[in-house]
Parts: sequence; C-alpha cells; structure tokens
Amino acid sequence: MAQPGPSRLNTRKQGKKTPSTSAKAKRSLEKQQIDKLENEALNFDPAPALKNFSELPISDQTKRGLKKAFFVKMTDIQLQSIPVSLKGKDVLGAARTGSGKTLAFLIPVLEILYRRKWGPTDGLGALIISPTRELAVQIFEVLRSIGGYHSFSAGLVIGGKNLKDERERLSRMNILVATPGRLLQHMDQTVGFEADNLQVLVLDEADRILDMGFSRTLSALLSHLPKSRQTLLFSATQTQSVADLARLSLKDPEYVGIGERGASGTVVPQNLEQHYSVCDLDKKLDILWSFIKTHLQSKILVFLSSGKQVRFVFETFCKMQPGIPLLHLHGKQKQSARLTTYTKFMSTSHAVLLATDIAARGLDFPAVDWVVQVDAPEDAETYIHRVGRTARYESKGKGLLLLLASEEEGMLAALKRKSVEVQKIKIRPSKTQSIENQLQKFAFQEPEIKYLGQRAFMSYMRSIHLHKDKSIFKLSEIPVERFATSLGLPGAPKIKFLNKAIKKAQDNVFDKKGEDVNSEIDGESGSEDSGPESSNAEDSQESGDEEDEPQPKSSQPPVRTKYDRMFGRKNQNILSEHYSKLIEHEAEEDDGDDFITLKRADHNLNENSAFDVDDISKRKMKMGKAKRMIATGGLSKKTIFDEEGRPHEVYEMEDAEEIYHSKGGLEGVKEEGNKFAEEERGKMKVADVVDKEEAREKKREKKRKRKDRERTATGDGEPNTAMLDTLPEDDGYTSPEFNLPDLPSDEEESPPPARKRNKTKYRTPNDNLSFSTQPTTMEDDEALALKLLRRR
Repeated sequence: MAQPGPSRLNTRKQGKKTPSTSAKAKRSLEKQQIDKLENEALNFDPAPALKNFSELPISDQTKRGLKKAFFVKMTDIQLQSIPVSLKGKDVLGAARTGSGKTLAFLIPVLEILYRRKWGPTDGLGALIISPTRELAVQIFEVLRSIGGYHSFSAGLVIGGKNLKDERERLSRMNILVATPGRLLQHMDQTVGFEADNLQVLVLDEADRILDMGFSRTLSALLSHLPKSRQTLLFSATQTQSVADLARLSLKDPEYVGIGERGASGTVVPQNLEQHYSVCDLDKKLDILWSFIKTHLQSKILVFLSSGKQVRFVFETFCKMQPGIPLLHLHGKQKQSARLTTYTKFMSTSHAVLLATDIAARGLDFPAVDWVVQVDAPEDAETYIHRVGRTARYESKGKGLLLLLASEEEGMLAALKRKSVEVQKIKIRPSKTQSIENQLQKFAFQEPEIKYLGQRAFMSYMRSIHLHKDKSIFKLSEIPVERFATSLGLPGAPKIKFLNKAIKKAQDNVFDKKGEDVNSEIDGESGSEDSGPESSNAEDSQESGDEEDEPQPKSSQPPVRTKYDRMFGRKNQNILSEHYSKLIEHEAEEDDGDDFITLKRADHNLNENSAFDVDDISKRKMKMGKAKRMIATGGLSKKTIFDEEGRPHEVYEMEDAEEIYHSKGGLEGVKEEGNKFAEEERGKMKVADVVDKEEAREKKREKKRKRKDRERTATGDGEPNTAMLDTLPEDDGYTSPEFNLPDLPSDEEESPPPARKRNKTKYRTPNDNLSFSTQPTTMEDDEALALKLLRRR
C-alpha cells in the first residue's frame, strides 16, 4: 500500500489543473471547428452531383439531428437555398408546395446561431413567422426533431395558448416560432421581451400571411426588429404583394426557386393525378357521400368554402356513420381541438378530414391519397395549394375538383394560365347515393341540425357573393331552392344581396332583349323566358322580393310535401321561432350590405313630437316625458321660503365664496370646522354613555328574569344553586320559550302551567333523572284564571 506523501499531493494538484486544461483545449478545438465551418460555408460551391445533407458545410450536431429524423437527401429548393443562406445572404425562395421549404430555412437558422456561439443569455436569435397555427406547430416539431443535439432553447407562440405562461418563458428563448398576431401582442405588452439582437428572420408562406390580412401586422413587426439581420423569405407563389414585402424587408436578396426569376413557381407535383367533374350544386353532398363510401380504405382531405359548411357536413355525416373516421378543422375551433384534430389526421392511415382553406397551406399530412375540393377555390393559386396536400415529395396522390356548369369555363381558363392541366371525368348517376331524405329527417328531428343547415346555406351564398372573380362565380345562376332542399331545409332563408343579384340579372336579360321590364315581371306577355331563374319562378319569389312589388306568376300552384307540412309546425323548440324569422319575414330594401334581413319594429317616430299619440299609451307618454326631462336636465323644481320670505330650492347649495368671506377667511373657516368637530365629539361621547347604560340595564333585566324563572322552577322560592352551576353563562340570548309577557307589578306571579315532559328538561348533577315543573293544585289554577280575567 502506498504511503501518503508529497507525490500524492502533487498528483492531486495536477488533477486540479487537468480539467481546466482540457476545457481550454475543448474551447480552442471548438473555435477552430467553427472557423473552419465559416470558411467552408463562405467558399462553398455546390457541385451538380451534390445530393446528401452530409456533404454540406454544417456542424456535426445538425448532421446527427438530420440523420436521426431520417433526412438524408436534399430536394431542389434545399440544394439551391441552403448554401446561399449559410453565406449570410438574404434569400427570396419560391418553390411548389411540398418541396421541402421547411428544412431549407431551419438548417441555416441552426447553423448561423451555432457559428456565432449563441447562448441562453444572448436572448432571441432567430424568429420564424408562420401564417397559421397548424403550420407553426409543424415547423416547431421539425425544429425539435433536427435540433436536439444543439443547446438552443426554442419556443412556440401561437394564439389560443395561455398568454401568462408564454410571457414567463419568452425572455429565455433563442429560437421562436410564432404567428403574427400573437407575436405582435407580446412585443407590445410583454415586459422584457426584446429582439434587438435578432440574427435571422424567416417569413414562411409570405403570400399567405399577406392574403390573410396580416400586412399591417407584419409592417409593425418589422419596425420592432433590427435592420442588421439576415432575412429568409419563402413563398409558394411570387405575387406583387410578396415582391413589395421583399423590397421592404430584404437587402440585395438572392432569388432561389424552381424556374426563372419572376416565374410564378406554382408548378403542381409531378406525381399528382388531377381530375374535375361538372355537377349540379344540389348533388354535391350526394357525390361526396358516395365518394367516401367507395374509398373507406383511403386517407381523404375534403375542402369546403366555409367553416359553417364544414360543421354541417361533419355533424350530418357522423350521424349517417360512413364506416371511416371523420374529422373536421376550421378557424372557429378552440386551439386544443385544432391541435387534436391535426395530430389525429397525421397519425391515422384511413380517415376523412373536412377542412377550410386553413389546411391548404404548408401542412405536411403524410400519405394523403385524395384531395377532394367540393367547393371551387377562389383562384388558381388556392387550387394549387389545396392539391399540394397530396403527392408530397416523391409520393403519389390524386385530386378531384367539383365544378358547377357556370364555373367550368372560367376556372379552367385560370388554371391554364398557371400551366395546370386538369382532366375531366364523368360521375355516373347510378353510382351516386342520394342523402337528401336523410338530411331532411335530421333537420326535422333535431332543430340544431336545421340551424346548422341554414348557416351553411347562407355562408356558401355569401362566399359566392364575395368572390372577386365574377366571371367564375355567378350568384344569379345558383339554384337557390334546390340547394336549400339538398341541405334538408324546407325553404331557402331570405338573403338581401341574393334578391338584388337575381333582380339585376333579370334586368340585364330584359334590357338586352329591348323589352319592357315591368311588363315582363307582371307576366302580361306570358313569356316563360324571364331570366336565369325563369324555370323556377317560385324560387325567385321565395327568395325574397318585397310584397308591394309585382311577382312572377306561376302556371301551377305549389305542391306541399309532407316535409313542408312538418316544417310548418311551430312546436319543435325555440329554434323554430328563429327559423320563422329567417323564412317568413318581409324583405326590406335599403342601401346597406346586411347579410340577413330580419323583421324589425318600425322605430321611425314623428319629427314634431317625440311620441306618436295614436300608437303609444298615456302611461308610456308620461314615462317618456319624465325620461326626456331627466336627460335634458329639465326636472321640475320645488321652491321653499325662509323666515325672511326669500325663495330657495329644496336642495340649494350655499355660496362657498360668501361663506368663506363671512367667516373671516381661511383661519375663520378652520376655526369653524374645529368647533363643529368638537361639538360632534361631545355629542358622540354623550350618546356612547347612554348606549352603554342601556346595554347594562338590558343585561341586568335579563339576569333578573332568569333568576325569577329559576326560583319558580324549584318551587320553594329559593334559587337552585346546583342547577345554576350547570346553566351556561349569560351571553345576551333569551330563549323564545321563556320570553313570556311581564305581569302587572301589583300582582303576584303565579307559577306557569305544567309543561309536557318532551319539552325543555333540566338535569341535576346528582342524578340523571329528568324533571319538569311541580304539579299545580286546584287553588293555583283558580288563582291563575282570576288573573287572566282581570287582564281582559
């Protein structure tokens, strides 16, 4: 065994020096690696044969993260943009959807912060802005999967989350993924959240950010950020608004994209099969139901134009049990529900997701087999983004677009301008199952379903009305009544702008023919060609012209079905009243853009008088007069007279200035105040003495009455000391049972009548027996009777 000595101490001293030496060597080695990466990135020239991430001048931590997440080969946009971004230049990226833009900016973000030795105390180093919450969550998950070997802290800031929790963690984040609205809220309200040291700004789906109305929010965000930053802007389409944004936020950007500079970049995936079919509006739900029933082993994404339509289709299809899981996603859902739906559709292999355009941008759902667009997209770019949810990267996919006959020509022309070719297919009616009767049954049995149907109808009509391209979306050619019937409704809710559109279309048709509009509407000519809706004149009338205007005449009376009679009943529940307001009101013409016209009370009163005597009772007139006087300050005043005969108001305020001078100035006023306070203190002292004396007297009186009752209970005229010991101390409470009226002072008190044994009982300390008052004699009863007679 070695003996302790100087050699051992020297070993310990050397051991203490070893860690510091190794740490210094480690830092020196790390610095050399970073410098080497910096030089390689600046001088990197990608070879044509470059394919793998491992060949890029990036850190080992990033390479390990990419390998762990199974990212091996690069896409075209990644190959072109990552080397440019690593050199510190601004990038304006454009590529088709599903091309891998997320990794194209996440890898440079990690590498730039790593090469600059960014740490927890350096604050926010990279900011990634996304248009939707779902896309932000997806970017954050990819960041976590590839950045696990780095020491950066990353956070997700989206609407719908707890604002307080976000504020507490926000100042410690190095990389932040956020939506524009919530990010601006934190910049304006959260204390300590600063972006003065920001190194990299990423704008993902910039065109979508601007389309969603975030242009002002984005401008406000850019004003909070330092100008000496690197900006990476990625977009699937290069619109004029994106070009303006790039001009304002980027410095000498390097354009990176598939195609030449200035191209739209909206090429659809090569592995995508695109089809479209022309159908009637009232047959769309039948086709969608039949399509789902014939593709139960597929993963389908269905796009509708509004969230109310999504909700209606989801609720009704769930009741019909198609045999495949149904999910729905729209902007009115809570954030927790949206994330749950997103996660479920990501993980499942067979499901149907009903969604609005909130799911059309950037979301990478794996293995989507079909994208079905039940409602036509607003433009060709939206179509490309929708079908881009399938055929991601190298996988295959199919798309189906349902168009109305009035939409076919305009939509195909718009797609052709974007070099998108869609093949037409025909859907056989024999393979289509009608669900109209089932929807009518649901609407009758459950008024909530009927209400959802009404909202779905109105939201679709409004979406058609608000579309910019009127060459595609023609409101006047919509079969209103047939569409309402296909949703299970007994009639179409009246919508003001729909009535105006139909009238305008009819007027245009009549003007082109050179005929008199009024004569045609009156039906005097007997012509059936009265406009786009001439084949269904009752539909136009039901859609809501005013009663005082002439209506088109019908050759046959309307036929009432059993569903019309059932929906006419008013006893379903409270929603029937709401439905009656939507259906049976009179259309009112005005210059507003009201969406729904409800029957309202006429509040136009006479100009000369505030109330109409013929319509309002005298009581209401008096009430209105009183309210009007209160509002105008014209209340009646009561006048009183003092001893000298001078008039005064009841609540007249004294003149402060006069009082001030009459009391001799400030000193006099103070002296008067002190005198008044002294008088009040004296009054309070006197009142306090009186109150205390009254309280003591009440207590003595209660004690006297209690002793009298105890004396009476023993029957010998002496108090029972043993019983007094068992009674509680006097707390000022008198039992209602003993609160008897006092007898006259000149009379003797007689013992009270015997009480029942089940009433209040007393126990002596010597035994456990119960006893009541002593039994009375005949003489006692006679004496008590005489006393009672005297009282009367």
